Amino acid sequence: MVLHQFTPRLYYNALGSYEPVLRICPGDTVVTTTVDNAGRDSSDQPVAARPNPLTGPFYVDGVEPGDTLVVHFDSIWPNRHVGRSSTVLAYNVVDPDYVKTMPPRRKVEAEWKLDLKQGIATLVTPQTRLGQLVLPMKPMLGCFGVAPANEQAISSVTSAAHGGNMDYKGFVTGVTVYLPVFAPGGLFFLGDGHAVQGAGEIVGTGVEVSFDVQFTVNVLKDEQITWPRAEDEASIFTVGNARPLDQALQHATTEMLRWLQDGFGLDDRAAHILLGQCVEYDVGNVFDPAYTMVCKLKKTLIPH
Repeated sequence: MVLHQFTPRLYYNALGSYEPVLRICPGDTVVTTTVDNAGRDSSDQPVAARPNPLTGPFYVDGVEPGDTLVVHFDSIWPNRHVGRSSTVLAYNVVDPDYVKTMPPRRKVEAEWKLDLKQGIATLVTPQTRLGQLVLPMKPMLGCFGVAPANEQAISSVTSAAHGGNMDYKGFVTGVTVYLPVFAPGGLFFLGDGHAVQGAGEIVGTGVEVSFDVQFTVNVLKDEQITWPRAEDEASIFTVGNARPLDQALQHATTEMLRWLQDGFGLDDRAAHILLGQCVEYDVGNVFDPAYTMVCKLKKTLIPH
């Protein structure tokens, strides 16, 4: 087990089978940084091209297609005092006849002051009838994943089975994620940090900011999964990425059934009954080309 201090110099706007920036081993920990969705670093200076430039890829020795890459987010926290966000809802989350009444969308309209010690975000501009809007920070990674299958390079603005731009507000410090592996070494990427974000990322951004990140990797050899999985202290959850939204829900639900059966030993009927009465669904991204749905189950409900 080795602790790696890695300073990125090169960023990618897609997840693909690129030359790795660092080779690590299962059990190793990486301390690194990310830039925001516009490529601004901890000094708020542009160092990479938008959109969603990613740190990585990290090659994990011994990881092969058919394995599952395990990544634990040890620590995720902003590293500067200003964040930015859009302010107008995406047209696709309101009724079509309401769109014509909406103000024009711009890429970035709002600026937030981030108090990193207190963990709060305060809206600075624009001034609105909300008064002083002060929100508790819940830093999350909007985009992470592995190289996709068949040597594809898939834009960091969308998502699929490899992960990608899922923008689920539950991907926070302390979460362990499980990713299907399609390329040797897994080739793990991460970026697009949000200090705050509501469900769905329905304005097209969270409060976008650069991050300090620490993560630890491991591998489940010869254990193949189909869609991303994750767990926190209280729950397990599975992620489906697709459009329309019901297809994303189908992927997430099917992956949860597989996990309950293969991972926890439930028979078909038990898994169906448990989900039927106890499942929770969360909305991930509903702004980007692929939507994200999360299927969630409390650990206390799963028989051991």
